Amino acid sequence: MKRPSKSFPLFLSILMSVLISGCIQQIAIRSMADIMQYGFDGYFRESDLEFAREGLAGNIKLLEALIQGDPDNEDMLILASQGYSAYALAFVEEDSVERARVFYLRGRDYGIRALGRHRGLRNALGKDLQGVESALAGMRKEDVPAVFWTAFGWGGYINITRTDVAAFADLPQVIAMMRFVAEKSPEYYYGGAYTFLGVLEGTMPAALGGNPERAKSYFEKALAINGGKFLMTYVYYAQTYAVQTLDQDLFDRCLKTVEGASPDILPEARLPNAVAKEKARRLRQRMADLF
Repeated sequence: MKRPSKSFPLFLSILMSVLISGCIQQIAIRSMADIMQYGFDGYFRESDLEFAREGLAGNIKLLEALIQGDPDNEDMLILASQGYSAYALAFVEEDSVERARVFYLRGRDYGIRALGRHRGLRNALGKDLQGVESALAGMRKEDVPAVFWTAFGWGGYINITRTDVAAFADLPQVIAMMRFVAEKSPEYYYGGAYTFLGVLEGTMPAALGGNPERAKSYFEKALAINGGKFLMTYVYYAQTYAVQTLDQDLFDRCLKTVEGASPDILPEARLPNAVAKEKARRLRQRMADLF
């Protein structure tokens, strides 16, 4: 009878050490993911824009390092998608459209990775609207965060790249994703799907499917959901629907609401609301050119 190799126990010991080490690493990374979620929540409670700008960028890069150690962690991928898109909207797109495009695409791509278990949707994205709609029909409310932030980053990119015909051709797929969010979880991110759809309907020409009255309905639904406390809704209501319909009174009312709101009107969204106040200030300066 052949004796077992003396090296086998050593090999088994090394293998077990590697497996245990890997398990410990995964546990540590997932614990850090929870901490990162709390950290991001903390940043969105920050009202000082410069402080938030400096901190958010560093935390996004830290999050990316963690993702390298656990590349299929859906929660971290969604957080990275949200982080990049929020950073682009809050701190970049007003000053550098080119940089904002890069960050929005990073947000979109992390979102697509978060949709990894939905192979049908991932395979259809960017190619086949019917395939996207078919895949979304089989998805559930728990899939809303990944779908929302993927569409948010993608839509943000398209919104500032309107001269790119190829990018604009993907818009129907983004709309389908946001309609899925509005159907499954309309309250998600303060009615964000309705705000997003309102922006699209309020800026697209009628020949391309835009409809100002539908845009108004979407904005009003978003405001009903967030109680008028998520100020970015008012900014986009003014910037899109009010400008498109030349409703200067509504434009002025929306901006005054934002300007007069307390920084603590929605504590968990101090940062987005501070961004809304800055965008309202810039929009106010352009009022004479818009009407």
